[in-house]
Amino acid sequence: MNLLVCNAGSTSLKFKLFSFPSETVLARGRVERVGRASGAIYEYSDENHTVSDQDACVPGYREGVERFLTDLGPVSIDAVGFKTVLAQGYPGVYVLNDEILSAMEKSLSVAPAHNRAYLDAIAVFRLLMPDTPLVGVFETAFHQTIPLSHALYSVPWEWYEQYGVRKMGYHGASHSYVASRLAGYRRVISCHLGGSGSLCAILDGKSIDNSFGLSLQAGVMNNNRCGDIDPYIIFYMEKMGLSTHEIERALATKSGLAGISGISGDLREVQAAMEAGNERARLAIDMYALSVARYVGAYALELGGLDALAFTGGIGEKSPLIREKVCAYARPLGVEIDSQANARGEYDISSPASSAHVFVIPADEEIVVARRAWELLSGAR
Repeated sequence: MNLLVCNAGSTSLKFKLFSFPSETVLARGRVERVGRASGAIYEYSDENHTVSDQDACVPGYREGVERFLTDLGPVSIDAVGFKTVLAQGYPGVYVLNDEILSAMEKSLSVAPAHNRAYLDAIAVFRLLMPDTPLVGVFETAFHQTIPLSHALYSVPWEWYEQYGVRKMGYHGASHSYVASRLAGYRRVISCHLGGSGSLCAILDGKSIDNSFGLSLQAGVMNNNRCGDIDPYIIFYMEKMGLSTHEIERALATKSGLAGISGISGDLREVQAAMEAGNERARLAIDMYALSVARYVGAYALELGGLDALAFTGGIGEKSPLIREKVCAYARPLGVEIDSQANARGEYDISSPASSAHVFVIPADEEIVVARRAWELLSGAR
């Protein structure tokens, strides 16, 4: 079976074609800056040829998908898998039909940016490949093992019963991959840190807590999302004259690293400003690291200790500074890192004195999506 995995962002598409059951990668591609008549970035590669176009015309998802399929040529695609985010009532792995897509539409208020991107990309594949099964591997799937005591909020019970208000948990593919890589460790904390970040407490390979909530707005600071805040800030700002729309936009797009630094939501740019002496940039980085460390401490308590701490995602994999700061906070948990191994971004950055292993694990969400889709379609569970 040839399984294509499509990862859709608001202005991006990433593709990876696998052959199963060998899990061989046959082709890969990516499109950045979708929505541009010029200046988009398109890249494609397989064993026979490579394409790199730094000034591509990709005005929409359809053009990006069509260009990838054209370069792929006559290779058959038996199914397409998506790292879908949320369809309330459907937390697992499903062939995407009208009912599930409708549930994704109804969940737009909780995950507007993420669900919209996938709904639009899925619509393109339904149009171009109407007879090909499309599989959604929902980000909530890995977190169905979170107990209610960890998932519910202290709000009226009716909100949970009637409206489904509870912690959903996201980044499931990434945290699931970390769990599979660290299967030999019982108590694991996975830190997926990137433009969007979350932590996951993993016990015996199963998720028991995740820092995201009902939405992807909760938890640690993000690049431009606020993470955890006092909910009454919203009502206070309404009384100060801001509209609901203005508040929602500010919390979703003008907060986090961008909001505190006043420079950017890109950690690299914020760090460069900090190194040039910008104190707000320094404050933003300190707050970011502390927000991660707080969850490390809380989850070590929930797990009854810590055997392995893993960093993944763009920041987790590429920022020695954030790893160093988070691990410095975690020293009371017995965490010690080798500064040179950390600077090099080695797989195991623990020092010999550390009571918990510390790992840097490159994310591979695509293989998790492909495996889950393969299991569903082949009955290989």
